Amino acid sequence: MTTEPQVTDNPAASRFEIRLAAGDAEPVGFVEYHLSDGEIAFLHTETAPGHEGLGLAGTLVRAALDSARHRQLAVLPYCPFVRVWIGRNREYTDLVPVDRRARFDL
Repeated sequence: MTTEPQVTDNPAASRFEIRLAAGDAEPVGFVEYHLSDGEIAFLHTETAPGHEGLGLAGTLVRAALDSARHRQLAVLPYCPFVRVWIGRNREYTDLVPVDRRARFDL
């Protein structure tokens, strides 16, 4: 039986974290953010060595963006990975304010 990776928000560390299974002690990836005034700026995404290429970063970013949508936060994708991911998944472009999309090439 395989389990789905679990994404959680860790507000104390200002990052969303992904674990291979619920209850795992250490995350295998994270996306750092800065939250202020109705906006969430995604700054850096990282996957642990040995876990790259498994789609974990994409799963992580999708969950973080879904959370931003649910919380009605504007998204500022300063992280290159998040920016490219949004560019490839256009249904998330609306999260980036219209007047800032050009700055992020979206």
